[in-house]
Amino acid sequence: MLRYLPFLLVIALTIYAFIDCLNTPEEEVKHLPKVVWVIIILLFSLVGPVVWLIAGKKRVPAAGGLGSGGRTRWVAPDDNPEFLKSLDEDRKKDEQDDRD
Repeated sequence: MLRYLPFLLVIALTIYAFIDCLNTPEEEVKHLPKVVWVIIILLFSLVGPVVWLIAGKKRVPAAGGLGSGGRTRWVAPDDNPEFLKSLDEDRKKDEQDDRD
């Protein structure tokens, strides 16, 4: 069974890189067109996926307020001031309803 493990890992890496490449927007692909990356990933079974993961895609830093393309990152509800404000407004509204 262990003799099949390297082959299974290479196949899993290739499938992951292939799906990651297909799901990546065209503007986030670096150095080559997306179609060329797909061909490289599929033709070069171990080297292609590794090169894609290292150099083929713009990676978003782990910390920071904005993601790629100017989109805001997801913020946990207890850290989101807008969510906390809406909770406070809901609480005040409920208190007012209870008084009436």
